Amino acid sequence: MKLGPRLIRNKPGAQLKSSNSILSSAAAMAEEISSSSTTAATRTKKSSRWPSLLRWIPTSTDHIIAAEKRLLSLIKTPYTQENVNIGSGPPGSKVRWFRSTSNEPRFINTVTFDSKEDSPTLVMVHGYGASQGFFFRNFDFLAKHFKVIAIDQLGWGGSSRPDFTCKSTEETEAWFIDSLEEWRKSKNLSNFILLGHSFGGYVAAKYALKHPEHIKHLVLVGSAGFSQESEQSERLTRFRATWKGAIINHLWESNFTPQKIIRGLGPWGPDLVRKYTTARFGSYSTGDVLTEDESKLLTDYVYHTLAAKASGELCLKYIFSFGAFARSPLVQSAADWKVPTSFIYGFDDWMSYQGAQEARKNMNVPCDIIRVPQGGHFVFIDNPSGFHSAVLYACRRFISCDPDNYPFPDGLTSA
Repeated sequence: MKLGPRLIRNKPGAQLKSSNSILSSAAAMAEEISSSSTTAATRTKKSSRWPSLLRWIPTSTDHIIAAEKRLLSLIKTPYTQENVNIGSGPPGSKVRWFRSTSNEPRFINTVTFDSKEDSPTLVMVHGYGASQGFFFRNFDFLAKHFKVIAIDQLGWGGSSRPDFTCKSTEETEAWFIDSLEEWRKSKNLSNFILLGHSFGGYVAAKYALKHPEHIKHLVLVGSAGFSQESEQSERLTRFRATWKGAIINHLWESNFTPQKIIRGLGPWGPDLVRKYTTARFGSYSTGDVLTEDESKLLTDYVYHTLAAKASGELCLKYIFSFGAFARSPLVQSAADWKVPTSFIYGFDDWMSYQGAQEARKNMNVPCDIIRVPQGGHFVFIDNPSGFHSAVLYACRRFISCDPDNYPFPDGLTSA
């Protein structure tokens, strides 16, 4: 039996006050940093009672929730936070998110922003190694036009982090697709716009292929999954043949994730994350550089979400081969597409828009490919205004009285 969602109401710019019920549900969602073994889990529970300064990995479930609240305090639009119960596994399935021996219910961390009545619903899904808070620069603007709902995928952010024991691409895809569907059922949603970034774009596309009846438009931002291993460059082929390439490929196939480095560094992990966010969204950014407050809050948030218990991150080797080539490429399913789709890419995105162009050749639905200047893979952080213009144009059928004459935004490029 599913429990009802727990709600927290948030006012503009206000810090959330954590209640005991929220913290207890969060503790059930995601145990503190631990391996899947019972011994490690027990050891972690004991260490969680230590002051954070004395822990090797200075994070916890409470830290994740607190960091998220601090980051979202930048948002002016009122919103509601809830832990949406998705049960212990897909109905009728012999596996429980997946092969877990626990029957405890799992939750999807969800934020819903206030909007005008009858606004179209926009569901936002983050990418690999990220969480819904990465869209913090976009919520206020998008909430003026949509009912914005952002989620942490199962195994990431503030959502439940079950032991990840999938053993194939099919099981791994089902982990994300089925948990998203159970979330949709719990929220009683239908006929919504689904936006996914990077790996979240891959999940959104796979979900739309399986459940097209619920989606009225698909927006894929820097989406992964459209490149095939046969397309790898000659340079990458040569690198894979070297001893360095062999080692990295071995680590990839061994499911050695970037998050393991953060955990391995213990108390020095936050400093590494700070250097990354400062460089990626600061000195090396081609768009709108983060303010000092944004940088500090995002760094704190990113660290705690990355250092927490490994769960969804372990999907990597089952979905992609070394080089981020999809094992089940979306381009091969283009002819089965049933949902109108818009692709959005930053000019400097390392995910090539050419995969989308190739897929469009076989699609039988309307398809836009929009490129945004001064933006890389995180175009929604790099160039928020350009990204917002691209989203509005992609969704013009739902926000404009005259979508056929809706002007293509200045500065953007149609590919």
